[in-house]
Amino acid sequence: MPKPEVKLHYKNVMADVIGNEHGITPEQLKDLADKTSPLIQQLNKERQDGETPYRDLPYNSRISQQVKELVKELEGRCENLVVFGIGGSALGNIALQTALNPYMHNLDDTQRSGPRLFVFDNVDPPQLVSFLDWLGDGLDKTIFNVISKSGRTSETAAQFMIIRQLLLDKLGPDSLQDQVVATTDSRHGTLRKIAEDADLRCLEVPDGVGGRFTVLSAVGLFSAAMCGIDIDSLLAGARDMDTKVKTEDFHKNPAAINAAINYHFYNRGKRIAVMMPYSYHLKDLSDWYRQLWAESLGKAEDLAGNEVHIGPTPLKALGTTDQHSQVQLYREGPNDKLFTFLQVNNFDKDIEIGEIPDCAPELGFLAGKNLSTLLNNEKKATEYVLLQSKRPCLTVIFPKVDAYTVGQFIYLYEVTTSFAGALFNINPYDQPAVELGKEATFALMGKPGDYESGYTYEEFEKKIKSLTEIDEKFLV
Repeated sequence: MPKPEVKLHYKNVMADVIGNEHGITPEQLKDLADKTSPLIQQLNKERQDGETPYRDLPYNSRISQQVKELVKELEGRCENLVVFGIGGSALGNIALQTALNPYMHNLDDTQRSGPRLFVFDNVDPPQLVSFLDWLGDGLDKTIFNVISKSGRTSETAAQFMIIRQLLLDKLGPDSLQDQVVATTDSRHGTLRKIAEDADLRCLEVPDGVGGRFTVLSAVGLFSAAMCGIDIDSLLAGARDMDTKVKTEDFHKNPAAINAAINYHFYNRGKRIAVMMPYSYHLKDLSDWYRQLWAESLGKAEDLAGNEVHIGPTPLKALGTTDQHSQVQLYREGPNDKLFTFLQVNNFDKDIEIGEIPDCAPELGFLAGKNLSTLLNNEKKATEYVLLQSKRPCLTVIFPKVDAYTVGQFIYLYEVTTSFAGALFNINPYDQPAVELGKEATFALMGKPGDYESGYTYEEFEKKIKSLTEIDEKFLV
């Protein structure tokens, strides 16, 4: 029996559907194929030369074996798993949990095949305090997974320092070894130094892989495996998608087509990319996609050093929720968006709509239908009305949502991002603009020493405050 395949449907971006002004003509599609096809060979060569190590993660059995061995070691002694991380160290964990475990995973023991999962991707004090108040005396039944390649990320470092002190105060010096797993650089960095000093259990952030591309490494696999997700199927789905996205036939390569379509519409004024899943399970994959797309493709300079300030803006929506909050804008506002729906053909659970009340015969059209039928027809209705307003629409089709298809989707969008970077002629693997904010935080938190040659963090702090402190003259 053939395995279910995630597929990209792109008919509804074509001129035959939405007209020549807003759609892609056959001639334009041919031009896109001609421009993109050489990039398939280029990306395949970069991969062979070891320049895109994220593409090898689905084949790295060493990582998955280390994860499974650690999960087995911790089996039976972990009721709560806490992930401390931010950005790529958190969004993938959240997306996998939402996609592949039941909605009531944390609340219903009968629906849970592992510990409860809590991912702290912010430093909001009431959030953490509320959790710690709830946890109470459960520290010894809780594993804390601290994820940071460098260990210098202020948010994650602060969270770890809070928990470290709590563990030492409540459970004593051996508790760090018992309760903490550090996922960090294999050799260098602050967290690696701390881990070695305290003899912590460790997993590795892979070399050369930016955070937003690490979900298929120990960064995402550990929490998934701990919570009962089949990581072997997840990686198998990614491997099978790899076969599709490295094919040199443009018309059979979903990542190349997806990137080319996004590139085409960006250059024609549609610079906002909306991802709209029609499945609660898939909603947090949109958050993961937003970071992947924004951090990879938003760049000030191209590869030649020219100032370009390029990058599509990714937005998320959720069907059907946002039909009732955003579609008015999407239909009648500016035609500056490309829509990508995520559609699930077969839900693993369904429920039938009940009988109509005698006093409301007008609701008879709903009675006896499955809720999934309503949800998917809502997707079709939204797509139809957008097409009537000449808005281009893509659909990524999930035959069902499971670890295999989620692995396919993740890998499809990672490689789509590489293709888009090549089309835009930018580096999709760095994030230089993020660093200034990190350094500014260091300054404001009182880090000593020089920020740069001849310019101290203290001086930097004064400069920041001169621009950001509230000026009473402008307060109304």
